[in-house]
This record gives sequence, C-alpha cells and structure tokens, in this order.
Amino acid sequence: MEGLNTQMNAADLARVNQEVDRFNKELAAENNGRKTSNELGKDDFLKLLITQMQNQDPTEPMENTEFIAQMAQFSSLEQMTNMASSFEKMSNYISASEGASMLGKTVQVNVGDATVTGVVSGAIRGETPQVIVNGMRYDLNKVAAVYAN
Repeated sequence: MEGLNTQMNAADLARVNQEVDRFNKELAAENNGRKTSNELGKDDFLKLLITQMQNQDPTEPMENTEFIAQMAQFSSLEQMTNMASSFEKMSNYISASEGASMLGKTVQVNVGDATVTGVVSGAIRGETPQVIVNGMRYDLNKVAAVYAN
C-alpha cells in the first residue's frame, strides 16, 4: 500500500499563502483596519486623562503643573505615533523599490520547504510588496537570493 503524499508543491503552497493573506486583509478591513493590541495608544491616554479630570476631587483639583506635564506626555506620545507611521510608510516604499529593482533578474524564493527559481516579471507595491516569478506572486520577504543575468 502506498503512503499518502502530504507535501505541497511550491506553486500550491504559494496559492495557499496568497489565499490566507487575502482572507486576513478582508478580515482586517471588516474591523475598519483596527488591530487588537495589548499596548496603550494615544486615544487610550487621552481617555484616561479625561476620566482623571472628571473624577478629580473638587476640593483638591489637579495642579496646573501636573496637567501641563500630562499634556506634554500626550503630545510626545502623539508625535512618536506619527513618526512610527512615517517610518512604516518609508519602509514600504523602500521594499517596493527593492522589488522593482529585481525586475528581469533571476531570484530564488523560499516557499515553506521548497525553493522556486525564476525571473522576476513584475513587482507589486503595497503593505506587503510582492514579486511575480513564473506567473506566481511571492512576498518580497520570501526572496532568498537575487542573481544578475
């Protein structure tokens, strides 16, 4: 009796990965792009500050210096959040131009336990930049080697 083959070839594994990525993007869109996190963000900080002000003791209100210090912390948090967002955009642009620089070059792509080798015929920008090799899309971070032709 022959054994059951449980291994996927590289093309099938790539299709499965693409389908999973598409599903995850749809799921994120349904949640209005919000991602769950265990970290406090600037909205959470502002809610805490407002709650603190609403529930303070009227006979001993918050000192102006305390309020100013908390507002400065809030402002710093907002600027750090903006910088992180800008760095993420810059990283995406760098990745996209890296993918475009591979056009016409032979690449080696690691897909699970398999390796695919072929010429890059296209590059796709976005949150997860991709290259097109042998008619299939692969995430740019799966490219293990680039060879000059």
